[in-house]
Amino acid sequence: MNNPMEWVSIIVLIGVLAFAVTRPKGLPEAVAAVPAAAFLIAIGAIDLPTTGEEAASLGPTVGFLAAVLVLANLCEKEGLFTAAGQLMAKGSKGDPKRLLALVFIAAAITTAVLSLDATVVLLTPVIFGTAARMGARPKPHVYATAHLANSASLLLPVSNLTNLLAMNASGLSFAKFAMIMALPWALSLAVEYIVFRVRFRGDLSLKPPRGKNNNDDDVVVPKFAVAVLGITLIGFVACSPLNIESFWAALLGVVLLAGKRLIVNSEPKKRQIVDLLKAINVWFILFVLSLGIVVRAVVDNGLSETLSHVVPAGNSLLTMLALAFIAALLANTVNNLPAVLVLLPLVAHAGPPAVLAVLIGVNIGPNLTYVGSLATLLWRRILKERDQDTEVMEFTKLGLLTVPISLVLCTCALWGVTHLLGV
Repeated sequence: MNNPMEWVSIIVLIGVLAFAVTRPKGLPEAVAAVPAAAFLIAIGAIDLPTTGEEAASLGPTVGFLAAVLVLANLCEKEGLFTAAGQLMAKGSKGDPKRLLALVFIAAAITTAVLSLDATVVLLTPVIFGTAARMGARPKPHVYATAHLANSASLLLPVSNLTNLLAMNASGLSFAKFAMIMALPWALSLAVEYIVFRVRFRGDLSLKPPRGKNNNDDDVVVPKFAVAVLGITLIGFVACSPLNIESFWAALLGVVLLAGKRLIVNSEPKKRQIVDLLKAINVWFILFVLSLGIVVRAVVDNGLSETLSHVVPAGNSLLTMLALAFIAALLANTVNNLPAVLVLLPLVAHAGPPAVLAVLIGVNIGPNLTYVGSLATLLWRRILKERDQDTEVMEFTKLGLLTVPISLVLCTCALWGVTHLLGV
């Protein structure tokens, strides 16, 4: 590190990540990230043309992210997550083991279709409440939402911000991405489920008290919201071969659901529009853009050259395994979003297999530590608000039981599928 700008950029990045992890006084992550990016621009660590280039490259991705956040929020207002909780309670018949299986299904689908943020923010409280009302111990079920928010985000490009970045770097279509990642996704879910059943066998063997499992109330499924989600997913698949940004399909879903609510809902229109704007989470969008600029400064000032000597080249099985583990290690060191921003430019030339191996690392790896992903940190805060303690050692032990074997199995599956499909 002979370049002083590299040192400065790295220190600034560490400061931004430390702020994001601790969030003093509950302040948004962007409070640190935006001034940090401005500071690096001011001292010349990154010039304005490069800043504009980075912002332009991230623009479609964060625009899509904003649309999906609003879509998930509208689904919650339509009662989709409440209905999911009722269906899980009814389907479990008072058995915590059955409830865990249903939680896995709900969390996997929610993460895949509406992104990991929806699972953490909207589904976790529902599952916590469902388990509490049943009289079951919530721990296995709420820990499952944290794990599946990360590992179940492998399936679709829309499941995680890291996926969107990886799809852009790989050049794959929406459908091809999903086809390739289906087997790794299924294997990750299988590993998680087996470990959870064994690790929490004591909690899951306790039957709820009598009278706690009466869930005979009729479940009202918001059919319009389900139909709109189906239309939106079809739109995602259709947009890719037509070279249309997926943002437009997500926006269609938002317009349909928001339009229906504005017509039917009795709340003042002004309040509904304000709620929609709040759901965009502008602070998080600013954080992502600013973090991208900070990471670009770090990479351009020497980190890229340093990592190029460490990151292997090629698409062999051993190379892909190495990439997955390097990505997982980096995600648990600097968080998964900076990790993917750093690694993708270094592996994109090697083609989709290398890019997707990195994706497996940055999506599954964060299940090892709290700092691996922002979603996990958010999950922890949500549970703390409900007086549900989360234990560092418990989370780490679960990670040690699931992450290494998942990385190996999923990467081997990825290698096999890409060879079979000739990718």
